[in-house]
Amino acid sequence: MSYGTPPPPPQYGSPAPGQPGQPAGNSKKAIWALVLGILGLVCCGIFTGIPALILGKQAQGEIDASGGAISGRGMATAGFILGIISIVWTVLAIILYATGALSVNANTY
Repeated sequence: MSYGTPPPPPQYGSPAPGQPGQPAGNSKKAIWALVLGILGLVCCGIFTGIPALILGKQAQGEIDASGGAISGRGMATAGFILGIISIVWTVLAIILYATGALSVNANTY
């Protein structure tokens, strides 16, 4: 039984097989919305809550308009919600301090 001639070897410098597409990157605004939302809850209140709210909504719009080219909708939504919570907590604290229902006593022994 005869096999015939083997196929020629691939040529030197032949093109590599096609690479898969670049994975979708996260939106920078979504990342910042999440970071600012967390900071709003932890220490900064309304000062980072409002930017988290704004950036979260902008990031959601950009992600929806990108058609899948940008990801991070979950982070944008989380930053948006954390911004709302931090604003509500700050406003509630201001109201409670103003009415005297909540006070800061520096001389507690």
